[in-house]
Amino acid sequence: MTTPKVLILNQPFNTDTGGGITLSNLFTGWDSRKLAVACSGYLLQDNIDTSICSTYYQLGEKEHKWVFPFNLLKRKYHSGLVTFDEKPIQNLTQPVSKLRVQLITKVFYPFLQYLGLFHAASSLELSKDFCAWLDEFKPDVIYAQCSDRGSIAFCIAVQAYLQKNMVFHMMDDWPTIISSEGLFKHYWKRKIDHEFRALLESCTVFLSISDYMSEEYQQRYGKTFTAFHNPIDADFWKQYQRADYALNTPPTLLYAGRTGLGIQNSLKTIAKTIQALNEELQLSIKFVLQTAEIPDWTAAYSCVQHRKFVPYKELPRVFSEADLLILPYDFSTIATQYIKYSMPTKASEYMISGTPIVLFAPKDTAAVKYAEEYGWAVVVTENKEEDLSKAIKQLILDESARKNLAQNAQKIAAMRHDVNRVSREFKETICSAMEVKEQFQS
Repeated sequence: MTTPKVLILNQPFNTDTGGGITLSNLFTGWDSRKLAVACSGYLLQDNIDTSICSTYYQLGEKEHKWVFPFNLLKRKYHSGLVTFDEKPIQNLTQPVSKLRVQLITKVFYPFLQYLGLFHAASSLELSKDFCAWLDEFKPDVIYAQCSDRGSIAFCIAVQAYLQKNMVFHMMDDWPTIISSEGLFKHYWKRKIDHEFRALLESCTVFLSISDYMSEEYQQRYGKTFTAFHNPIDADFWKQYQRADYALNTPPTLLYAGRTGLGIQNSLKTIAKTIQALNEELQLSIKFVLQTAEIPDWTAAYSCVQHRKFVPYKELPRVFSEADLLILPYDFSTIATQYIKYSMPTKASEYMISGTPIVLFAPKDTAAVKYAEEYGWAVVVTENKEEDLSKAIKQLILDESARKNLAQNAQKIAAMRHDVNRVSREFKETICSAMEVKEQFQS
């Protein structure tokens, strides 16, 4: 099978975001000379994975246009090819100001959202330099992701310019919540829905992140989506895979991921639950938060222990050393709408680690449906401390339950998420876009 040259839009390969990790694993084994990424400068800051792809075109000030007077506030990025080393990359035409970032994210963007101007304040355009680079690279296929109105129009424009078939991959159901606040929200929701449907009409192959998303999108958009979730390299994860299910002293329940609005409430519920369980069982279970920063509320809970993020290569050891892993969701209405059809990148990584998993999430989500069907986690679907306590207590007190749950998760991970099989199927799917083009031309 000939490997086509692929232009990837709006998502870099990296080691610290779900989309970047998933992309790296899906394109495993690809000829790096046949891959190139074009995306906005703010996505190309650090931890870029150049082992899979080393050609990056930064969409900067020549492509990303802000209307007056907003163009006076936004920082400017260089347009063109960028390179990376071990230091965090900036590629800016003006220095970063932390105060500026805070003002933009906490004041500027919310203000634009409220006025109904956010979706019209900027656009991504095809500059002469970018078009010249496209002509030089000459991709066979376009692989695209997007998450806002600007990237929708940009994907359509690139496809129209290159006249190459496009594969579209959906990671989250962002169209549901993209215009849920501010003046003119109904206008923008209808308009963006119309534009997104136009994007789908310009695509040849459609990918989703879960089977549940594929089912929903078949009904909503009338397109057949194939699910591709984050695959895992079994050899990489097996180097530290847990095999002993006796509890550590003290026992640990680990959460590794982001903190922020929404998820904080679930993390607090977990902390309260562990605190109460320690009193009930006379144990000293530690709730380990492996996060970028330690939340202020953790000071009220003696059970909470904070650890900073570790390099991706250390995750197999970290996950296998915990007694339990927890995968919490936000239970708020708007968050549930956003993540309903998504599958966390960590799910398959948790499964292969050999450590038993607790899934704390709303019932009507792709992750819960998957876990309940295949039994790779203990599932808690009510946002109640007593339900969560019962699930954790069962695993803490029953070694055989921990072992059976973890080993079943390993089997499911090996059967459904092995990188060799999934990346091969992914490659075949990308190549199918070229075959459609060839059939049409013949």
